[in-house]
Order: sequence, then C-alpha cells, then structure tokens
Amino acid sequence: MKVYATEAIRNLAVIGHGDAGKTQLISSLLYVAGTTPRWGKVDEGTTVTDHDEDSIARKITLNTALAHLEHKETKVNLIDTPGYAAFVSHARPACRVADCGIVVVDGVKGVEVQTEKVWNYANEFMLPRMMVVTKLDKEHADIGIALESAHNVFKRAIVPFTLPIGKEQNFKGVVDVVHMKAYEFDEHGKAKEIEVPAEGRDVVDKTRERIIELVAESDDALMEKYFDQGTLDDSDVLPNIGKAIAASKLCPVFAVSTMNLAGLSILLDHIVEFAPDPAHHEAEHGKNERGEEESRKYSSSESFSAYGFRTIADPFAGRINVFKIFSGKIGTDATVYNSTRGVTERLGALHTMQGKQLDKVAEANAGDIIACVKLKETQTGDTLCDKAHPIVYDPVQYPEAAIAFAIEPKSRQDEEKISVAIHKILEEDPALSFTRDAQTKEFLLAGSGQVHVETIVDKLKKRYNVEVMLHPPKVPYKETITQRAEVQGRHKKQTGGRGQFGDCKVIFEPLPRGSGFTFEDKIFGGSVPQQFRPAIEKGIVEAASHGAIAGYPLVDFKVQLIDGSYHNVDSDEHSFRAAGRKAFRNAMEKVKPTLLEPIMDVEITAPQECSGDIMGDLNSRRGRVQGMDTWGKNQLIKAQVPMSEMLNYQSTLNSITAARGSFHMQFSHYDPVPGQLAQKIVQQAKDEGRIRGEEED
Repeated sequence: MKVYATEAIRNLAVIGHGDAGKTQLISSLLYVAGTTPRWGKVDEGTTVTDHDEDSIARKITLNTALAHLEHKETKVNLIDTPGYAAFVSHARPACRVADCGIVVVDGVKGVEVQTEKVWNYANEFMLPRMMVVTKLDKEHADIGIALESAHNVFKRAIVPFTLPIGKEQNFKGVVDVVHMKAYEFDEHGKAKEIEVPAEGRDVVDKTRERIIELVAESDDALMEKYFDQGTLDDSDVLPNIGKAIAASKLCPVFAVSTMNLAGLSILLDHIVEFAPDPAHHEAEHGKNERGEEESRKYSSSESFSAYGFRTIADPFAGRINVFKIFSGKIGTDATVYNSTRGVTERLGALHTMQGKQLDKVAEANAGDIIACVKLKETQTGDTLCDKAHPIVYDPVQYPEAAIAFAIEPKSRQDEEKISVAIHKILEEDPALSFTRDAQTKEFLLAGSGQVHVETIVDKLKKRYNVEVMLHPPKVPYKETITQRAEVQGRHKKQTGGRGQFGDCKVIFEPLPRGSGFTFEDKIFGGSVPQQFRPAIEKGIVEAASHGAIAGYPLVDFKVQLIDGSYHNVDSDEHSFRAAGRKAFRNAMEKVKPTLLEPIMDVEITAPQECSGDIMGDLNSRRGRVQGMDTWGKNQLIKAQVPMSEMLNYQSTLNSITAARGSFHMQFSHYDPVPGQLAQKIVQQAKDEGRIRGEEED
C-alpha cells in the first residue's frame, strides 16, 4: 500500500440523516474511482462500509466504518457515520478527526432532523463542510427544494458548485459552475464533456457570480479588488476557494445520483482540488505530563502523536484500534507510549481499512488514518505518542445513556459468557453502559435508545452465541419511618437442654433524607453484656434490609439501645440477633413506615417550539420543572421527575420533537411515594413474593 504525504490526504466524515444515502454515496465513489471492481449496493447488502450482519439486515449504519480511495494521486479517507437517532452520537468522533464534512441531503426530502444534529456536531469541532444532494434521479427530487431547506435551517454561505442537467429520471449530467464546464455520464460514471446547455444558463451565471462574491467576502484584499473590478478573475477565485471552505466561509453543494453515478467523478475532482488537507489546521491542542497546554502541528517533522477514535471487536482479527495521526510519522513495529493510561504499546503492523478488510502499510504520515491490531491496553479516546515528548488529547465525550434495560441470561451457560461478550462490545461502543444495581441485583444495559439496546442483544446472539432477555429495569424503591417509638424485642425459646434468651429495649427515630442508618448504644451498666450488643444491631440491620411494607430496604432511621436483660446460661449472640429482629418488627407497628422513590435530575434539549408540549408531558409524569435556558435554537429544560415515570421517556420525546430532542438524567434524591401509588407498589410486591413472612427465630 502506497504512503501518502500530509498534503495528499483528504479525511472526510460523511454525515447526515438516516436514509439520506451516505453509505451508498461512499460505495458509488469507490466504484467510480476504480477502487472496487464491484459496485456495492445497500439494498443488496454488498456495500464496503455496511459489512456487519446487523447493518445489512436492518439496512442502516450502526457505527462508524472506514474506506479509502485514490484520485489524482490523492488519498481520500471516507468515514461512514450513522444517521439514525439511536446511533447518531457515533458521528461525533468522526467529526473530531475529519478535516472536512460531507453533509448528505436527500434530494426528495431535503434537510431532515438528524442533519441538524450532525451539523451541530460539525460546528462543535469547527469542521469545514461540503454538501452533497443525492437521489436526484428519484421522482419528486428537486435540488432547489433541498437548497432552500438548507438555507432555511443553516443560514450559511451554501452555494451549488454543480447543477443538475435534467430532472428526476432524466438526470444524466451536471454543470461544473466553478470551471464553467458541463458533463454527462455513462453507466460506469465516466464523464464526457459537453456544451453548457443554453437552457438554465441564467441560473448558472447567477450561481457563479454568487461563488465569486462569497470567495471575495472571505478575504479583505479580495473584497477590495472585487469592489474595484465588479468581479474577480479565475486566478483570484480558484486558489482561494479552498481557503474559504477551510475557514467555513463557504459550503459548496454538489448534485449527484448514487444510482446512475451522475456527478460523482466531478465531486471527486472538487474534493481533491478544494477540500482542506490535514495541514490546514493551525495545530491540535492537548496537555503535557505537567498538565500544561501544548500543541502539535500536522507535520511529519513533529514528534509522533495520534488519537484513537474507534475500536472494533473483530471476531477473527481481535481488537482493532483506529487512529488519526495528529503529528509526526510512524512505521511498522514501532513502540509508542499510551499517555492516557501510562503504558507502552508495540504497534506491530500498520493497516489501512477498507470496510472490514485490512491492508498493510509500511509507514504513515501526519494526517493519515491507520489501524492497529491486538493492542493490549489501548481503548477509544486514548492518545498514543512518543514517550520522550508525551501529550494527551481530550477524548470525545459520548452522551449519557438515555434508557436502561435489565438484562438476564437465558441459561447458566449464557450467564458464564455474558460478561466477557458485553465487555468486548463496550470497547467497541462507548455510548453503552453496563452496570449492576446493588439493590435490585439486576444487570442493567443502557444505551441511547431502545433500538440501540436491541441491536446489542442481536450482536450478543450472532457474534458471541449469548442469548439474553430484556426487561424494563426495576425501580429501586426504599422505605423509611415517619414517627418515633420505644419498643422491646424479647426472644425466649426453651426446647429442652440449653435454651435461648435475648432481650432489648430500643428507641426508633426518623432521620433526614439521605442519612442512612445510625445505631447508638445508650446502655449504662451491665443489663446487656458488651459482647452481645453488636448482635442486636446486626438483627435490626438484617430485618431492615427486607423492609416493612413492600420488601424494600428501610433507610434514614436511628436506633438507640437503652436497656435489656440477659440469662447467664441461655443468652448468646444468636438470641440477641433474634431479639433485634423482633424489636424491628414491633417498631414497624408504631413508626408509620412509608415508601420512598428515586427522583432524577433530568435535562432535556429540544427545539423551542416543542417546549410547551414537553413541559405538559413532564407535569403528567409528576415532574417539577426547575428552570429553562436558551441553547442556540434549542431550549434546555431542567426538571426533577420520579424515575418510575422516565422508563419510557425516550420514545415520547422522539414523538414530541420528531427525534430532534435529547435528554440525560442522573439520580438526585428520594421522596415519599403518593398514597395511591404506594398501595399499587405494595400490591405488586405481594404478587411478586417480595414481602417475607415472619421468619423462624
């Protein structure tokens, strides 16, 4: 595999709404460039980047995938990203490492909701953009409508660089407005130059004039020249288009069809000519080992550093780590330093990725994307560097998981394999979370949506032969007391021979929320010997763990041991533990126990026009809105809502906001459950057998 200089590399993140045609665009570009002899199609499951079983079966991209091609001595790295709401967060690390975004817009539907989300990701990383309007050969396709929707949503310098010749099924060619040439395409996507059509020439001229204006606006000297001359020569325009794109002053739009291959070769020409190469960045910023700010330029003469943005758990090749080289260069069998984890790694062979295929490369320069196999410690978000010049780059943060399900293995055999399998998947997908609830003893698998979690269940079965069942998670209710009471716990048993005797007097008192449990020994003298007093506490703690109402742990109370009695022969530790349990049961008849439910701090980001419906829905969920902030065009709503009301919230929020909203939540505190709901929870506990009968003492 050829080694490319930094200036001869283009790294493009292909982003956009689900079904806009991103994967098909990449597949068709690979075919037109001659990289793949076979033209892969999404409908046939033969594309390069959607290569895993789940993506093929669902016909959607589930995680980022990589491909590359060569065009005019330039290597073009293409990062295919998901566009569906449940998986779109994987587009963020792609925007972090790309040097330009290709925003794909459906020529029939125009800009859709997830396009806005990935556009915001690109804004976050100040990523220059190009826009590709696909499916222009389809019925009702119209580049004018797509452009209008882009202008309305993004309010940016968006201007066509190619315009379609023909409409819908007659779309067979494009006008290259920048170079004022026209082309038509054969069935293999090969371009043949033709005359610029007379029909629509006024649109072409106006579009070219708009390009000249935008290029002039990107530079003060050019602006002055433009005002003096009324226009600019090609010698002024062409060299400065790339600069205007790199500075995000210009977003070119390209008309293509990925199914009859019209416009694709011209798109490739423009990518090579105008898309920013990695060296257009001023520098990449990180921190040195002293925690001070440090930067590295995209230059092969700098010290080596690279950022790991993707991990793939391949069932055959093992773990594959994918990096973008931020500075320096690297060769086969290099030993590097993982500055994030403080360990040394030997890279072995370097590879480029073509979908699931790995191709060896002898070395790679700054700006290129490489893959390494079977690294021991390195994970997504880690920095590799030269140990003599360490630097750490901030990892991309994934949004918190929005929905959790209890996960249960179907068999004992699955139970043994589940932990290893899930941890391999977690390496691959940092948007997932896998935890064990200490109270309910359930394993919880959390993701960005129900579909996200369901695909993981499919992957466990197909890839690792582990079968699991999903259930909504149990809400970790608790119980507490509301009144003070003084009680006695007396345990006496005589069955022939040595008997059992333990006796204690205790006071139960409620404590403020979150205080837990406190035990105070207030006995003065020897009414209960010192060695038996901890047993009374143990008995109370044991009984409290099973609650008094619905079998949930009792918390936030204090017990004072004030008196008791013992027998010289019959008293022992077991007897006083039993006395503690009886004291607890006697107290529960007097202290009016009540149920507590977890309350969550919830933050919702959604379009402003949806905020009224969202607050109405939160009120119906017993939520309390704490405040609202404006976040660009969106509204940030902060609320406190009972956890039991939030288990199905993702689907409701998608419905209210047309999938443009997102939320995350974290535990805040416990509050008493309203009376009617408490009765239902107690009844459910009885049905499930959670409430224990009086144990044998």
